[in-house]
Amino acid sequence: MCGIVGYVGSPVASARPLDVVLEGLRRLEYRGYDSAGVALVGPSHELATAKKAGKLANLVEEIDAHPLPDATAAIGHTRWATHGGPTDLNAHPHVAGRLAVIHNGIVENFAVLKAELLAEGVEFVSETDTEVAAQLIARAYAKTGDLTQAMAHVARTLEGTFTLLAVHADDPDTVVGARHDSPLVVGLGEGENFLGSDVAAFIAHTREALELGQDQVVTITPDAVEVTDFDGNAAQARRYTVDWDAAAAEKGGFASFMDKEIHDQPHAVADTLLGRTDVSGRLVLDEVRIDESLLRAVDKIVVIACGTAAYAGHVAKYAIEHWCRIPVEVELAHEFRYRDPVVDERTLVVAVSQSGETMDTLMAVRHAREQGAKVLAIVNTHGSTIPRESDAVLYTHAGPEIAVASTKAFLAQITAAYLLGLYLAQLRGNMYADEVKSILDELRAIPDKIQQVLDRGGRVREIARWMADTQSVLFLGRHVGFPVAMEGALELKELAYIHAEGFAAGELKHGPIALIEPGQPVFVVVPSPRGRHSLHSKVVSNIQEIRARGARTLVIAEDGDEAVRPFADEVFYVPQAPTLLAPLLAVVPLQIFACELATAKGLDVDQPRNLAKSVTVE
Repeated sequence: MCGIVGYVGSPVASARPLDVVLEGLRRLEYRGYDSAGVALVGPSHELATAKKAGKLANLVEEIDAHPLPDATAAIGHTRWATHGGPTDLNAHPHVAGRLAVIHNGIVENFAVLKAELLAEGVEFVSETDTEVAAQLIARAYAKTGDLTQAMAHVARTLEGTFTLLAVHADDPDTVVGARHDSPLVVGLGEGENFLGSDVAAFIAHTREALELGQDQVVTITPDAVEVTDFDGNAAQARRYTVDWDAAAAEKGGFASFMDKEIHDQPHAVADTLLGRTDVSGRLVLDEVRIDESLLRAVDKIVVIACGTAAYAGHVAKYAIEHWCRIPVEVELAHEFRYRDPVVDERTLVVAVSQSGETMDTLMAVRHAREQGAKVLAIVNTHGSTIPRESDAVLYTHAGPEIAVASTKAFLAQITAAYLLGLYLAQLRGNMYADEVKSILDELRAIPDKIQQVLDRGGRVREIARWMADTQSVLFLGRHVGFPVAMEGALELKELAYIHAEGFAAGELKHGPIALIEPGQPVFVVVPSPRGRHSLHSKVVSNIQEIRARGARTLVIAEDGDEAVRPFADEVFYVPQAPTLLAPLLAVVPLQIFACELATAKGLDVDQPRNLAKSVTVE
């Protein structure tokens, strides 16, 4: 959740440490936060800090009013409150003597450690677990005189999840970081080096990065990067090149990142499909390095995910069961390991996460592997923890997603799940090669169809603005339309802060129809009449049921479906597509609707209240 930036540069480096850190924090605002702060050290061997509750703009105002001295190294942080409220005192960095520390995560044994420090006479000024870590590192530094050794020593004593960055006034050319179950990447420059919780923190300066492993300490100076494990042994970090640039993280002329990312979706789906077939047209997933014999032996698939990613998993269930005839369960990751799940070496667990750092999902991955299951990750972020701890990975190639509410990542996750399903069907002989090719051809046509939906979005926006004062919206769907309805409701809840709920349309008469009253807006996702005709007719009957009770019916249907017109107040048509692929189109009007309605209410659609992009605590 929290954003972390670190920088150190030589005197000839063109960048000012404070500017680098503030720019990095601005690029990390999408992660969600409620306070921000920086710490600088420089040639004068003095430590300077500034921190403020609220948005980054508050910190900038504070620095403008009380300028900070020149520096050679700096660390910066945007905090999402866990221990202690969002106040100036609880904001990071936390200072212990001449040392400053920032932290992402939760130190679960902080109370015991704090009690020990209090007994030694240490005084605390905040309510945070982070200040405990700062005091411990300062104590260790006093004994060793070496910041790297002090960081490693303390990291061994901490329980929970953490990324820690520290600077010390005695060593103004050094930033030291440590990571355990929380993201940290290194940016490699010339005469300067960077640290960040996401490559977005330094992408404006370098695209060369190091992927740190679990339980590693990294020390950066202007001319060197050293990586060790928590015991001080030399360790390796994988070097890679970031394949998107700073412009990809900017709004590109759109009013919000979310609006931009909705319009990025044709490219996100197309890029996820790129390079997945060989010269003969056969589906090849190079990143899936699980032995084919094991995949052929799989007798159950369990999808683990949270929020939007879980709804992508529900779509995957329909497709994979149909194509592969393998039973698929979809589990909320935070419930998975607590219910004693039945998984074994013949189970394939598919972990879906945009960031690759979702803590609930990561812990579920570890539990699944302990039970002997093979784990395949579907993620968007290279170098993140979940793919590193999985047996295989399918990257979605959606590019950076800045807005908290997921849009293009959702479509890319569904697309990757389709690829996995088709790959398994091909491998296990459930489908002939020409059948797989036919569906792949349909998938490759989807990006143009998404663009058509975007081009038709004017009426959706108009209706959304007209409904800006609405206090409740319901969503109905059947088959693959059901998870689309749940995702539409989630987007609206996240962005507009109003009651929204997605139902399986068949459940309507089992209770939810009691919510229908005159004027109640209800979105209905209608399946293609070219599919199972009975399914289409049943959804049309559902529309009639709620219309008869005065509901305002907002229908999403495919081109040419005239049967819905007599019962709909509004019809938003999307291009025709095979039933299993239809979610890639049907969800787009719901995304546009949620974004526009929230904007009409004057709300920040990129950073909704109480939410963070990457949920790195359980």
